[in-house]
Amino acid sequence: MRVSTDPGQPFARTRQWLRAHPLATDAGLAVGAFVAMVVGSFADPHGPHGPTFGTRAPEPFSLLLMLFGAAALVERRRRPRLVLAVTCGLSLLELTTGEPRAPVVMCAVIALYTVAALTDRPTTWRVGLLTMAGLTGLAMLAGPLPWYAQENLGVFAWTGMAAAAGDAVRSRRAFVDAIRERAERAERTREEEARRRVAEERLRIARDLHDVVAHHIALVNVQAGVAAHVMDRRPDQAKEALAHVREASRSALNELRATVGLLRQSGDPEAPTEPAPGLAVLDELLDTFRNAGLPVEVFVELGRERAALPSAVDLAAYRVIQEALTNVRKHAGPGTRAEVSVVRVGASVEVTVLDDGGDGADPSPEPSDPHGGHGLLGMRERAVALGGSCFAGPRFGGGYRVHAILPT
Repeated sequence: MRVSTDPGQPFARTRQWLRAHPLATDAGLAVGAFVAMVVGSFADPHGPHGPTFGTRAPEPFSLLLMLFGAAALVERRRRPRLVLAVTCGLSLLELTTGEPRAPVVMCAVIALYTVAALTDRPTTWRVGLLTMAGLTGLAMLAGPLPWYAQENLGVFAWTGMAAAAGDAVRSRRAFVDAIRERAERAERTREEEARRRVAEERLRIARDLHDVVAHHIALVNVQAGVAAHVMDRRPDQAKEALAHVREASRSALNELRATVGLLRQSGDPEAPTEPAPGLAVLDELLDTFRNAGLPVEVFVELGRERAALPSAVDLAAYRVIQEALTNVRKHAGPGTRAEVSVVRVGASVEVTVLDDGGDGADPSPEPSDPHGGHGLLGMRERAVALGGSCFAGPRFGGGYRVHAILPT
């Protein structure tokens, strides 16, 4: 059996139980208040040597008023103002008739505290001042004791402290509730932000996977077709095409491993260590298309700041070129030639990929989708994510044009 070592745990459980059973709590408070009033009614504050206990006894009528006042406290949370009115009435009866006087007014003090704790500050001021003035004034003017008796001043002090204590408790509860609400709102905002970041990361990884798979599988398909076509007549050329297939598949596997490796948790083995592709390896990318039979001319003019391109812009430019050339190789006709230009214009990098369409070109990169396929959508999303834009459409006179503006 597990034994708790936290000394505050029993108190925490008691507080939770009391909060869950408010009526039982108020009943216990009523019993305690009645016992305290009865015990206090036996004390004489005017003894020869100070307050003495047991030298007087309460009247039966005072005991009845104390009982009614304590019983009314059971409803103090559900009907606070009614309970305050009842206890004030019982207290006024005791203050004007009781001799010796019993502490029935303590019921009104508890009820006033409850009203102050459950209402707003203006109500506390109005009700508190009315209760203090009514009970104290009637005790001084209509009671059997002199107006300056300490019991009368005690009524004023106790009611004032009850109103102040109730208002302080209400303010503290409002402050704690506000802090809790802000914390919950911050937690919800943090969870929404985390979900948004996860969605963005998934979209980014999906774009990378699409670019990698579409590019390399297109090259493998082309080279495999070439190998099958020339296998019987020109085995050397078929062997060369199969070598390109092997190289493209190896590159695809490496890039897939690196991209999927981003999903690994920290500490997992075989985490990717190679940097993301960029314009620095653009020539290698273009060589893969040239080997697949697509002549590509390239023009890059980034000035002295080429190495200073942000990594996101560098990667986006690379992926736009890769996807655009993949679409050219997949959908353009035979004999197609492509041109790639990467130029810095002001605070942006403009990437343009053109093709002449060749013979019998398909004007749409993915005709099954009127808005373009996932490749075109991925290019646009990459550009928009950087605050830029991407346009793709047919050229006048044949061919296709992809133009992306990537702010740096």
